[in-house]
Amino acid sequence: MYRARDHVQNERWLAEIQQAADRLDLDTAARSRATDLFLSTVSEWDAPSERDADSRQAVVAASLYAGSLIEGDQRSQSEVADAAGVARLTIQQRWKELLEEAGLQPPSW
Repeated sequence: MYRARDHVQNERWLAEIQQAADRLDLDTAARSRATDLFLSTVSEWDAPSERDADSRQAVVAASLYAGSLIEGDQRSQSEVADAAGVARLTIQQRWKELLEEAGLQPPSW
């Protein structure tokens, strides 16, 4: 679980989630789930710094993909990658791990 302070420390990344979600035209439930997944994952990290910006951007993208998948507003990995500014492979490598870290069971297909 995450703390209110995590919202403040990750304002930049939460804004990135919303901007990419706007580009994807995601519904409210998918946006909310992506935010929860992101905060659940990064709340364990130290305070944000520029050196881990690429890692956080990858978590943003994986959170958007997984959030849209869970909430039935699914977008392709390529669409999410384009909207989030990462490679499709980044999402492919991170989204299942992100679900597991959040305590969710990834699909087996």
